[in-house]
This record gives sequence, structure tokens and C-alpha cells, in this order.
Amino acid sequence: MKKHLIISTSIDLVRISPEHIVYITSDGNYSTLVQTDGEVRMLSYQLGQIEKMISSQLSSEGNNFIRIGKSLIINRSYIYYINIPKQKLVLSDVATFSHTVTASKEALKQLKELYEKEETR
Repeated sequence: MKKHLIISTSIDLVRISPEHIVYITSDGNYSTLVQTDGEVRMLSYQLGQIEKMISSQLSSEGNNFIRIGKSLIINRSYIYYINIPKQKLVLSDVATFSHTVTASKEALKQLKELYEKEETR
């Protein structure tokens, strides 16, 4: 059976397929989850807590998610464009959506190097 990420609070529950998550960004004690359909959902969890949920609930499917810096978790399936000097990362499926996020130059440099290593395997 296909795995879903389940994020539950005292008042609501979100059950979402990993491939529908584009990225999650932090905002203090809250996080914002952006979906492929454009839906934006505020979650009352810190990014570290969500990172643990991804790891424990999705097992190997959780490997699609990468934490970049202190405030961003991205779905690596949607990495489309990395520009280190402009601190720009575009996440897109190249058909229906495109999201531009910013990250530190160091974080983007590490991400770019990770992808270059994976491509040479």
C-alpha cells in the first residue's frame, strides 16, 4: 500500500501523498506546506518535527525529501533549477506548477554537488 504523510493536531489531520508535497518552509513554531495543486497549508509544527515525521512515516520514500538550511525541506523530485549566486531554487514539474524559493548560497552549493555526484553514479 502506498504511504502517506499524516500530520495530526488537536483540531485537524492532514493525510498527503509524498509526491503531492513540493516543499515545506518554517516560520518560527509553524511550518507551511506547499502542495503540487497550489494549496498552501499552515502546520503547527516546527520543521525539525516534520522532518522526524517524514523519516518515521515514509521510510524509504522519505529519502525524496532534503532539508536545505534551517528553514526549508524540499521534494527532490521537483528540483528544476539551482542558481547559487542569486540564492534561487526553482521547484517544478515543468508542466503544471513552478515555485521559486530562496536558500543560502552554501546550502544550494551542497545541493548542486549532491546532484552532480548522483548523476555520475
